[in-house]
Amino acid sequence: MGGLLGTGHRLIVLEPSVVFVPAIMSTAVAGRLYVVIGQALCVGDGHAIPSGAISSDWLHLGSIDGEPCFARGESPPDGTTAVPLRQLYGVISDEDFAIAARALGLLAWDRDHRHCGRCGAPTERSPVERLRACTRCSHTAYPRLSPAVIVLVERDGRVLLARNARTKSPFHSVLAGFVEVGESLEECIARELFEEAGIAVRDIRYFGSQPWPLSSSLMIGFTAQWAGGELVADPTEIFEADWFAPGELPVVPPRLSIARALIDDFVHRHGTPTHIRP
Repeated sequence: MGGLLGTGHRLIVLEPSVVFVPAIMSTAVAGRLYVVIGQALCVGDGHAIPSGAISSDWLHLGSIDGEPCFARGESPPDGTTAVPLRQLYGVISDEDFAIAARALGLLAWDRDHRHCGRCGAPTERSPVERLRACTRCSHTAYPRLSPAVIVLVERDGRVLLARNARTKSPFHSVLAGFVEVGESLEECIARELFEEAGIAVRDIRYFGSQPWPLSSSLMIGFTAQWAGGELVADPTEIFEADWFAPGELPVVPPRLSIARALIDDFVHRHGTPTHIRP
C-alpha cells in the first residue's frame, strides 16, 4: 500500500506531490465518493473514483490536495461497478487505494456501533472526534484495530513458509497471529510460532507495519532466526509448511501485503529466485 497511513489530524504523505489530510467534519456539499459495498469499491469507467453531491449521512474522511473525500457503505453511484478492493491494488492510484482502505475500515466501525454496546441505545457521531457516543449513557466507541504480528523466520538461509489450513489459499506465506490481552509483541511471536510450527526463535527484529482494513487489524512485521525445534505444523492452522531457499520459492502473496514485503526483503538479502510472481 503506497504511503504512510496515520490517524487523527496528522498529514498522510502518499507521494511527494500528493497530501491527504484526515478530518472529521466538512462543510462541503460534494467531493470524491468512496462507496464501499462489502469489501468492494465502486468505481467508474477506467476505474475512476466518482465525484458528486453528498448528504448528511456520508462519512467525511478528509481531503486530498484540497478536494474533500467522503465514504458511504450502500447505494452505489450511477455508472459505477463494485470491484473487490484487493483486485484494485496497482489498478487505481496508491493514494486512492489507501483512502479506500481507510473508508472500508471506518465504515465498518460506523455501521457496527450504531447502538451502544453497554445499554443498547442509539449512538451518534461526534462532530469533533472520530467516535460514536451513546445518546443515553454517553458511552463512547472509537474505531479500533486488532494488533497482529507477522514474522519471517530464517534457518540456514531458508525461509519458513506455510499455507493456511482454514482458507486453503493458493499461496504460501509467513506466519502471523493476533496479539492476546496481556502479551507483548515478542511474547506473541514466541507463542504463535511454537503453537503453529513447534519452533523457537531468536534475534527478533522489527520490520515494518501495515494497516489491514479487510480484517480491521494492524499487521506488525518482524524478522527472526530459528533457535530450536523441528517443524511440526498444527493441522488446525497450517495446511502445509516447509523451509524454502530463495531460488526455490512456491507461489507467494501478491505485492499488496506486508507478507510479500517480508518475502521480497528475504530474497533481496539472499539472492534472486527463479520464479516469484509480481
